[in-house]
Amino acid sequence: MPLPTTFKRRAEAGMLAAALGLCLGAHAAPVQVSVTDAAGKPLADAAVYVLLKGQPQAATGATAEIAQRERQFVPSVTVVQTGTSVSFPNFDTVRHHVYSFSPIRSFELKLYAGTPAKPVVFDKPGTAALGCNVHDQMSAWVHVVDTPLFGKTDARGEATLDVPAGQHLLRAWHFSQGETGLPAETALTVATGAQRAVLRLKAGG
Repeated sequence: MPLPTTFKRRAEAGMLAAALGLCLGAHAAPVQVSVTDAAGKPLADAAVYVLLKGQPQAATGATAEIAQRERQFVPSVTVVQTGTSVSFPNFDTVRHHVYSFSPIRSFELKLYAGTPAKPVVFDKPGTAALGCNVHDQMSAWVHVVDTPLFGKTDARGEATLDVPAGQHLLRAWHFSQGETGLPAETALTVATGAQRAVLRLKAGG
């Protein structure tokens, strides 16, 4: 029995999409990025990201979560793409008052329990410092980037990104640089095969 025309078109479209996905995947290579301070010590929880030409700068429908547990922000460092909506659920038995007075996103979530109805949209690149108006020991960071290709270093100061072939710009930022600290950057040329890159930050400076 011949297949209906609509079904055939959908099948052909699916095969084309799969082929394109395989093609794009074949042109991406893993890049292991190491981030250190000025003395060469590995930096954990550093934001690592690659600026790609022709890629959308703002995310569509992207979400993230920064929880409050045991009177701490979890995670303490969050990396998101511009346009991401971030929710702030409170899992503690006490209320929190989350705020940021950062230029890229100023907001207040006044004394609350549970999860606020509306998330906070981070629509500008840069760094936002977070705090709690009730518990001074609570602090966290949101680093907003204009690229969908980002990650965060592990305890060894390393992160691996799958980067498409071409010439790009690799950047890294660490919370010890504060809100106004500029990310370190270097040119990144990706061909085929795995490769490594090292960025050294003036952390704490």
